[in-house]
Order: sequence, then structure tokens, then C-alpha cells
Amino acid sequence: MSQILLVGINSRYNHTCLAVRDLNFYLKKYLNADQASQVDYVEFTISENLLEVLDKISLYKPQVVLFSVYIWNAEFAFKVIREVKKVLPHVKIGAGGPEVSYSAQEVLDSYPEIDFIASGEGEHVLLELAQDFFAGRLEDKLAFKKIFSTAEYICNLDEIPFTYPELLESEKPEDYLSRIYYYESSRGCPFSCSYCLSSIDKSVRFKSLPKVFEELKIFIDQKISLVKFVDRTFNLKEDRFIAIWEFIRDNWNGVSRFHFEIAAEYLSDRAIEVIKTMPAGSIQFEIGIQTTKQETLGIVGRKANNESLAAVIRKIPETVHVHLDLIAGLPTETIADFEQSFDYTMNLRPDMLQLGFLKVLSGTSMEKYAVEHGFRYLSAAPYEVLYTPDMSYEDLRFLKEVEKLLDIFYNSHGFEKSFDYLIDSCEGKAFNLLRKIIEYAKANKSLKFENLHKTGYWFELLLSFVKENNFCETFDHSLFYDLLRFDFVREKKLSNFPQWYTQNYDKDRHHAALLKYGDMHSTRLAYASSHYEVFDYNPLTHEKKETGILFMYNREKEIETKIIVDSL
Repeated sequence: MSQILLVGINSRYNHTCLAVRDLNFYLKKYLNADQASQVDYVEFTISENLLEVLDKISLYKPQVVLFSVYIWNAEFAFKVIREVKKVLPHVKIGAGGPEVSYSAQEVLDSYPEIDFIASGEGEHVLLELAQDFFAGRLEDKLAFKKIFSTAEYICNLDEIPFTYPELLESEKPEDYLSRIYYYESSRGCPFSCSYCLSSIDKSVRFKSLPKVFEELKIFIDQKISLVKFVDRTFNLKEDRFIAIWEFIRDNWNGVSRFHFEIAAEYLSDRAIEVIKTMPAGSIQFEIGIQTTKQETLGIVGRKANNESLAAVIRKIPETVHVHLDLIAGLPTETIADFEQSFDYTMNLRPDMLQLGFLKVLSGTSMEKYAVEHGFRYLSAAPYEVLYTPDMSYEDLRFLKEVEKLLDIFYNSHGFEKSFDYLIDSCEGKAFNLLRKIIEYAKANKSLKFENLHKTGYWFELLLSFVKENNFCETFDHSLFYDLLRFDFVREKKLSNFPQWYTQNYDKDRHHAALLKYGDMHSTRLAYASSHYEVFDYNPLTHEKKETGILFMYNREKEIETKIIVDSL
């Protein structure tokens, strides 16, 4: 039984809700022991059954329920709120988070089930409301006020307890190793990107380094696989962020990966040298390019020199996983402008190119700009742009198709050798390549996104596209075919091969390679977890030379296939 229940709704089952955990443990720290024992939190996902969610909430028998509402969970959260009031009519329902903070009165008008809004940074606001509740003052307070916000931010982030104390317990949740843990070492952002809510809070505040080190050590000791820093721009203070990277490097466990959102243009040569010392797989970066059009960058409040930015990104070693971001639908950007941004970004060869679409968020300066300049966007979350004065609805729908093919042929890494060869053969014009694939597939009525997860379908589509289209004079169809075969067999052990695939298998060579490179304690398992294929070209170097490759598959999906080039 909990008098106050905090509800977080995640987009996926393996996510963790930083907000409700943070607020829960903050209240437990600053309320008295009896009051703290009556505060709890619960997490759901947007895919859960609504009735089951209601059942779980009702089991807590709460008097106050507060929902953390974000753009990704708003639709489901409001559904739950309406139904909770039906089954628990006495409960006071509150909502907080960015999806309600900047349009609080509008939310209250639209959802009479909501009794109050906790706007902005929540710790101080919620602590005061909790104290009012336990003192019996909340009912009277809500009679004349519905929107609560704090006049003061938390200046010392060390006041906030560690968000995942269960990691310190002897009995941990069964799925704790598969979860993504979100971690906050700073708040606020000094930049003024007009489409971002973080631009509203200019007061950047930091946890102390000893506190950060103490908490990171917990993740490292427990071998958490992925920790995502939610700091809006991690690399603001060089001595500080380098110290954090060096701590991770010097304490790394060989398993954990730490994700940082950075502004690459502010990485100095000193920072690059430290990055080069990081163990492979220990850190990954997300870098927002958004667009290369200078006029657009000026309007949205970003500054970037494309040449210097590219130069810095190229200095980041391959041992660091790099995500680069683009946003479609920004002011003044046409489809042709976006194509230039796309090719620029693709030619930096990131590990992932994330193509997003402008979301016009309430409370941002982009909201005012969009209204004044005739942007049209969804009225409800995710508030995604439908068309702009410079990009039509059809343009943006086409970019949705580009996004899907980008994920299939590039971001998945399932076509790493074959698709990279196609891009190089098109002189780096990756956008036009994807356009041609889409046009070809539509003309042949073979573009079926319902087959999104059917890998074989996309291999056949790409092969038929290449066979029926002209590339540059130096394009080698035989080499491409070997690269496609290599990509196809690299992913997993196959028992059957499709009609398009011509297998070149030699059992004697397979056996000899296993004796030389593999584990033959169990002949059956050795063969069952490996494959041997002979190629006319070396797929790794493109050299025209008969090449045998031993593929050793790991049953753990997170670990890549071991590829051994055999000397024939």
C-alpha cells in the first residue's frame, strides 16, 4: 500500500524511467521515515494492456498518483489517467514532465481527470506537495491552485540520491543486465536550439566528480551493458568530461558501454587523444549534425562549420561507436538541401545515421516560428511536422521511405560490405542511391515494408536492383555479388540457401580450418556453429583472389561473428 504512487511509462520493456526513480528516491531521502515508507513508484511500457496497468496501480491503493509524461508516452499516459479516475475516483491525479509542463492550463482544460500539474524541475515541487499531503493540506491547496512550479532549481545535484539502489542489493531484478540505464551527471544546456526543450533551461549544473565516479563504479561493478548519459551536451567542461572518460577507461570491465551526446566541434586535440586511449566498445557518441545548410542552422540557433566539424569527426577512432543525427523538415530546407546534408553525413561513415523528423514542441521557440511561417504538424504527440513552406507532405513521406531503407541497408550493418561498395560506386551519392532503389522497387511493385524484418527479401531486392541498373564504368558486378554473399552468410548459421545464392563450399577445407582456428572438442558443435565459404574475391580487401573464409558464429547475439580469412 502506498499513499503516493509515481508512475513511469517507458517506450520499451528494457528501458528505465529515470524521472520517477529520481523523484521517488528524492522524496524518500527528504521526507521523514514514516512518510517515506508510503511513497513508491511503478513502471510500465506503452505496449502493455490497459486493464492490467489499471489493476497494478489499484493494488497500491494510492491516494495520490503522479504520472511522468513525455512525448513518447503521452497518448498512452492520458488513456491510463482517464481510466484510473474511473476505478479510483477518490485519487488525486497529478502529471509532470515536459509534455505537460509547457502547456499546463491546456492539459488541465483537456483532461478534467487531472487534479494538478507539477511543472518544470520536479524535486522541490513534489517534495512540497508531498509534505502538504501528509500534513492534510493538499486538498485545500488544490481548491485554489492547479499548477505548481519551483522558483529555484537544484543547484547541487549531489543532493539527488543514486537512482538505481537495487544494483547494490544482493538480490537484483532478473532482467537487470538487459536493461538500458539512464544516468544524469548534469542538467541544463547553454545552447539555444529552437526545437529543443533543453534550450529553455540555461542554468547548467553538475554533479561533483567524486559523486559521478562513485555511481559509475556501481554500473561498472555490476557489468551493466549500456548506460546512457542524458546530459544534453556532455562535453561542456573539458577537465570534467575528460576526467569521466579516464575514470571509465581505468576501471572498465570489458563489458559496459557508456553513451554520450556531444557537440563534436568542441572536442579539442587533447580530448581526441584521450578518446584514442579508450578501450574499444567502452564509449559511444551521438552527435547532432541536423543539417548542413547554414541559413537553416542560423534560424534554429545552431552554429557549425561543416568542414571543421567533419575534420573533428574523422579524428574519432573506429573503436568508438558514432551515431550522427539529421532532422528533416527544418526551416528553409528543401528536399535538395536535405539531400546535401544526407550525403555529407553519410560520407563521414558513421556507425549509424539517425534520420529524425522535426517535432514542434510546446514551449520551444520553434513553436512560435512554425505558427508564424505556416508549418503544419500533428496536433497531438509526437507533434511531427507534416509539411513546411519548403518541403511538401509528399517530400516528407518519401523521406520516411528513405529512413526505412537507411535502417535496413546501412544502420543494421547487415549489408555492410555490399552497400558500402554501392555508395562508393555512386561517388558518395547515397541519397540518390536510396532514391533509385525506392523508384525501382515501386516500379516493380516490390517495395514491401511489411517485410521489414525479413532479411532475405531485402537481399533479393538489392541484387535485382543492381542487375537492372547501370553504375560507373569501374563497377564490378562479380565483386558486388561476392560482397552480397559475404554479408548474407556473416549474420547467422544457415541450413538452407535461397535460389539467388550460389554456394561454394568445400567440406575438407572447412574441416582443416576448424582444426587450425576452431574448437574441435565437439565436432558436431564446431560444424553447427560455423560455416566455410570460398569467394572469387577477398570480401575484406576487394582483391581478385580466391579466398576461403571461416565464419564462427556466437550464440550470444550481442557478440559479432568471428571472421577468419583462411590461407588457400
